[in-house]
Amino acid sequence: MANLKLKSKILEIVDNQIQINDPKITKETMERLMDMGYSDIESKEMIGRVLVEEMYDILKNQVPFNEKRYSDKLNMLP
Repeated sequence: MANLKLKSKILEIVDNQIQINDPKITKETMERLMDMGYSDIESKEMIGRVLVEEMYDILKNQVPFNEKRYSDKLNMLP
């Protein structure tokens, strides 16, 4: 149950990033993945996995959000 709550929150963050277009790479990645044939939810889940990695790094290493690293990881998605 906790995992579903966490997944829901991560997808909500992805949705918010897309809606406010910040960072821009999130919306660009979403559009690119959907153009490649991935569904809305598949695309958001892939972006969400990258977001979780970035959040983990921020918390573990006590460092600020690194938009370039986040962008680089999103660009590596299929």
